[in-house]
This record gives sequence, structure tokens and C-alpha cells, in this order.
Amino acid sequence: MELHAYSMKITKQALRKGLFIAFTLGIQALNALAQTVPVIGLDNLEKRLENGADTTYVVNFWATWCGPCVKELPYFETLGGNNSDKKFKVLLVTLDFVENLQSKVIPFIEQKGIQNEVLLLDESNPNEWIPRVSEKWSGAIPATIFVNTHKKTRHFHEGSFKEGELEIKLNELDL
Repeated sequence: MELHAYSMKITKQALRKGLFIAFTLGIQALNALAQTVPVIGLDNLEKRLENGADTTYVVNFWATWCGPCVKELPYFETLGGNNSDKKFKVLLVTLDFVENLQSKVIPFIEQKGIQNEVLLLDESNPNEWIPRVSEKWSGAIPATIFVNTHKKTRHFHEGSFKEGELEIKLNELDL
């Protein structure tokens, strides 16, 4: 009789452990699904920014191979997390090549645990699309635009940010 009761405890423990493992794998599967990276053109990005009337967008142009870009990504993650209860969206637009999406970009964002939305910009002629983002942009990355169409705000920043500077810039722009 004692042996039977003991084996029931083991069975309950095994069940709990199995449920925990299933739950953990389910969460990982959801995270993997969340890490899909749409490939877009600049026209699609511009439409998204224009249609988000009262939403503030912080759009960072970056690449996996850009050291200063990678260094500042945690600041954008913090910014997105701190403003998740507002009409606020951080878009991380990678300039990596489309052919590197599966082999480099997705593994990179999974490894870094990036939660903000990541998009891959597929534009072939930088001399055409860079000035559409901003006439002030030399093409160097990282680069960031702050957009709120309701407030008629579009501000461009070329170069990297240090910790805390994104919040300061948002306050300066009254966003």
C-alpha cells in the first residue's frame, strides 16, 4: 500500500514536470512566431507611419553587422517596454540583405531577445530611398526618425544614442 502511494507522488511530480516543460516549449514556440520579420519597401513603411495618426513611432535603421547599432539596441528595447501602455511603437528596420534574413537576422534577434517589432527594408537604390527618409541623412547607420503625424512631428537623428538619450529626445520633441 505504501509503495502505491509513493508511486502516485512520483506520477504527480512527473505530470507537473511534464506540464511545465510543455508550457515552456509553448512559450518558446510563441516567441519564435513573434520573431517573424516582414520584408518591406519604403512605401509600405511610410504608409504605416502615416496611418498611425496619434501613435508616436521611433524608427531605428540598423544592421546586424553595425557595432554602434547593436550597442544601442538595448536602449530601444527599454524605450519600447517603458512605453508599451501608450500609443507608442518602436520599429527596428534592419538594412541587412534579404538573403541574410534566415541565416543572420532572425538568429540575431532571437539571441538578443529583441521584443520590439523588426522589419527588413528591401530597397535596391540607396540614392533614391535615403533622401525620402530624410534629406539630412548621409546614409550612415545607425539612424533614427521620430514620427507623430497627429502632432505633425518628423525628426531625424543620424548617429547612435547613449543610455537615456532617447527619452531626453522624446521629451525635447514633446512626444
